[in-house]
Amino acid sequence: MATGEKAPRAFSMEELPGHLIGEVLTSGRLAAGDLARLEATCRALRPLAEHAASRLCAARAAFAAMGPAARGELLERCGGSWKKVLRFLQSVEQSSGTVHTSSGNMQVATGRYHTLLVHDSSVYSCGSSLCGVLGHGPDTTQCAAFSRVPFPSLSRVVNISASHNHAAFVTELGEVFTCGDNSSLCCGHGEVGRTIFRPTEIKALKGISCKQVATGLSFTVILTTDGQVYTCGSNTHGQLGHGDTIDRVTPKIVELFEGLAPVVQVAAGASYTFAVTDDGTVYSFGSCTNFCLGHGDQHDELRPRAIQSFKRRNIHVVRVSAGDEHAVALDALGYVYTWGRGYCGALGHGDENDKTSPELISSLKSQVAVQVCARKRKTFVLTDEGSVFAFGWMGFGSLGFPDRGSSDKVMRPRVLDSLRDHYVSQISTGLYHTVAVTNRGIVFGFGDNERAQLGQEYIRGCLKPTEIMFQKSMEEIVIAAPSGFAFEMWVYLKQL
Repeated sequence: MATGEKAPRAFSMEELPGHLIGEVLTSGRLAAGDLARLEATCRALRPLAEHAASRLCAARAAFAAMGPAARGELLERCGGSWKKVLRFLQSVEQSSGTVHTSSGNMQVATGRYHTLLVHDSSVYSCGSSLCGVLGHGPDTTQCAAFSRVPFPSLSRVVNISASHNHAAFVTELGEVFTCGDNSSLCCGHGEVGRTIFRPTEIKALKGISCKQVATGLSFTVILTTDGQVYTCGSNTHGQLGHGDTIDRVTPKIVELFEGLAPVVQVAAGASYTFAVTDDGTVYSFGSCTNFCLGHGDQHDELRPRAIQSFKRRNIHVVRVSAGDEHAVALDALGYVYTWGRGYCGALGHGDENDKTSPELISSLKSQVAVQVCARKRKTFVLTDEGSVFAFGWMGFGSLGFPDRGSSDKVMRPRVLDSLRDHYVSQISTGLYHTVAVTNRGIVFGFGDNERAQLGQEYIRGCLKPTEIMFQKSMEEIVIAAPSGFAFEMWVYLKQL
């Protein structure tokens, strides 16, 4: 500062013009938590924060697709707070991809005996490297702690999926990489039946921008940024959706979706597939042995077929999860539905009865769910308050209840008390283990650890959620950019 110049005068937030604050708040780059923190610093800004939240909600496709009555009901379920509605919408959007935490963007995906983790666009893996699924090369058979997976230098990973024996990754540029057992040609690299030990780009998708992947048992589902679906691998039951049972060695577009509303999410079960479109319709195809397709029968579907049970009741579905023998869906109001085999109470209705079509879990009606997750005879539900509900088979402790035996059944949704002190942002469950990520970026694991799939070297399993120590090496540490309202205001003022 030059001699004689006066220091800039400090000013309070209330002194800024309302239209200026409004422009920043509705820029689209703020989360519901940012608006809540702003309101906490200055109560006079509450009306502006609420107005901004309502405008941000209206700009989201899922909210725009809802009717006026449904929007009103969602607002009521969120206690009349637009910030909570926005939090719900943002949480649902992130549930099938990376979640924003205070330590960076993260996503977790659990496979049969391994775990994948995205942290600030880098991928880490631990557990058994059977068939090269960890991506560390042919010399690695097991990783007892999270180890970084080598990718080409410019590849920033934003979405991952872990299956029994192969893995898939999507980069920020929309490229798709796969690795693992390719005997069924599920990795999409053509007539290459050998194991893929390191993440390798699918050349057949060059020039096609993708945003999400889902890996089933020996097949892969890929969602493009414009809402189209590609599949490859084993097609024994029609799970690829092409109207036949012919395997595909490279990704092929599912033609039926070309004339429908854009697909916003895909999920892959053992041998069946789900696709959710932006108008709230769920399509299913593949094996219906366990009633998982939700059509009320056990007939395989070779092409995508809309689940009429949802359409008849005017239920707008936003996310779906495909388990080994059952399925679970989340609607636009935060209600949860299950169907398929009822083994061990995995459907959450208090019994072990099968459901041939989706049925609402009545005991969760008071909760606003933001993520659903199904796998081997167990189900997890995350709420907008960061709580975790679990039910089904304990499976070596993979439900996370330390007061229950490792093979017990939990027949109805029960909250995980051991995680009450944490806001859980995402959860993924594998065959016998489960991993959760909190809004602070803390990673918890529970269940079987026989193959180090929990990233713990010296224990065989955990009945109670146990923190997984995750540290980045010094060369990976970067200076985080400022974020939140202060940063958005600074950016806006610089542009004036």
